[in-house]
Amino acid sequence: MTAATAEESERIASMLIEARLAACVQILPSIKSVYRWKGELVRENEVLLLAKTIREKFDKLEQAVRAIHSYETPEIVALPVAAVSDPYLEWLRGEM
Repeated sequence: MTAATAEESERIASMLIEARLAACVQILPSIKSVYRWKGELVRENEVLLLAKTIREKFDKLEQAVRAIHSYETPEIVALPVAAVSDPYLEWLRGEM
């Protein structure tokens, strides 16, 4: 997902960890997004968040992020994982 500012990304990451909706959130501090919004071409600096969670938590994660996000339509995307190491998966599930 993306956030408008570093402060917002920290707020989202902390909320997800405290609520046990993610085991880890990585914050990439500066990306440039180019997209069309309401018919206009937009170029924005954003912050990228990668939240590590499990499929069963996605709906609650999405609801929680939408509740505090500044965007009208926040980008909240789940990607399939082709493989994951057993120790990491065990740790991740233990934190959920």
